[in-house]
Amino acid sequence: MPHHDPFLLRELLGEEAALCRRALTGESGVALPPLIDHHVHLHLIDERRLGAHGIAGVLDLGGDPTVLAQRPSEGMPRVAYAGAFLTAPGGYPAGRSWAPAATVREITDASAHPGVAGGAATAVDEQATFGASVIKVALNAQAGPVPDDATLTAIVAAAREHGLPVVVHAEGEGMTRRAVDAGAAALAHTPFTEVLDRELIVRAVAAGQRWISTLDIHRDDASSREIAGANLSAFLRAGGLALYGTDLGNGELPIGVNAGELEALHLAGLRGAELLGALTDPWPRAERSRGVSTFVPGAPPADINAVPAWLAGATVVPTEELIHDEHG
Repeated sequence: MPHHDPFLLRELLGEEAALCRRALTGESGVALPPLIDHHVHLHLIDERRLGAHGIAGVLDLGGDPTVLAQRPSEGMPRVAYAGAFLTAPGGYPAGRSWAPAATVREITDASAHPGVAGGAATAVDEQATFGASVIKVALNAQAGPVPDDATLTAIVAAAREHGLPVVVHAEGEGMTRRAVDAGAAALAHTPFTEVLDRELIVRAVAAGQRWISTLDIHRDDASSREIAGANLSAFLRAGGLALYGTDLGNGELPIGVNAGELEALHLAGLRGAELLGALTDPWPRAERSRGVSTFVPGAPPADINAVPAWLAGATVVPTEELIHDEHG
């Protein structure tokens, strides 16, 4: 293959990037760990296309728990999931055409006791029974009623009993603060409806909260995109941990690695090896998927500003197919 300096590559992308070639085709390129989209809705997309376009794993943040539980555990993409959205009666996303009834649980009772019809703990227990890796709560005050504090507290407490992190869709004034106060482990979206004050951001960082990016869903809304970008930049500067996620299934987003999402993350201050980290973090799983890797064909990027567009050329391949070439 043409000579490229592996040390410069690692300086640009971190220690996990390696020059390689494909054993079957001889094509040269770069090997990376498997890439993950931390916010998708599988029932709204053609998931068969994900691997060819670089995505080896996903976190489904709102679907039918029965259907998700029936998936082969070693299928592609590798899937972790929340199961159904937990929301207030009449709350988001109940009644939306894209959210069938099986994907939503409207909680009518803040009970922390199992088996209570419409109860908070009952809804959490159901998702856990169906193999959920996280619990998803909708705090979208701009689209209807939201769970009250007692219900939110009960959901988080029940999730903790199962060892499951809570992911909150926080939208509307004060909803991010409620998510932080309740101990949510992650936000499903970078906050985009209000500019957060530093005190709240520092608290979120100190609590270890993760933010799933989803910046590119605002590509046609300059105000939301600016707010989200400013909030994420402040979160990153404070030491916050961001995860790459696109909300795939929400509108006309590309299947696979989204260059627009990566560019927005880059502009917010997540670059090079840190950008790759947001793409390869296995959360909520403890370990990465085995047996598959990312392959980006051709020459590696010449500088850090070219990384987002370059990563969009990724594909998923069996790890055994890649032969590393440390000499360039």
